[in-house]
Amino acid sequence: MSEKDTSRQQKVFDFLAQHGIEYTTYSHPEAPTIEIAQQYWHDDGSKHCKNLFFRNHKGNRHYLVCFDCDRSMAIHDLEKSLKQGKLSFASEQRMERYLGLRPGSVSPFGLINDTEHHVHLFLDKNLKNYPSLSFHPNDNTATVVISQAMFARYLEAVGNTFEYIELY
Repeated sequence: MSEKDTSRQQKVFDFLAQHGIEYTTYSHPEAPTIEIAQQYWHDDGSKHCKNLFFRNHKGNRHYLVCFDCDRSMAIHDLEKSLKQGKLSFASEQRMERYLGLRPGSVSPFGLINDTEHHVHLFLDKNLKNYPSLSFHPNDNTATVVISQAMFARYLEAVGNTFEYIELY
């Protein structure tokens, strides 16, 4: 793990601590995809999430979409659900600019780096059915498990707009 990746994780842990947000974490080998990450996940009852970062057609709006990792979504289906017009995956440069992240480590914790609250977060409403959620802490060599109550506290603390919607 590089020093930059360690600092990305530490920034998440520091933010959570500053806001009294409880969580558990564990380290594992690099896991840039769901398929790889599944090998390392603990059987802790949390729902592991897939996180995709999009831009609108004009490139002036950006969206983070978070949903059940066991589901798959076509962009066309997401466009219908999100009602934001034509979408495309945001570039690595946009990901770094708005979320401070690199591909394979995207999660709602990237919103910590979006100090202007530019990115809107869409969450699958079915995620509310699980006692806790799991995300990378802005680096794909670890996983953070956070309860629904603590995740709600995180969303309030980070300050970006968000909404739970029906994605499928």
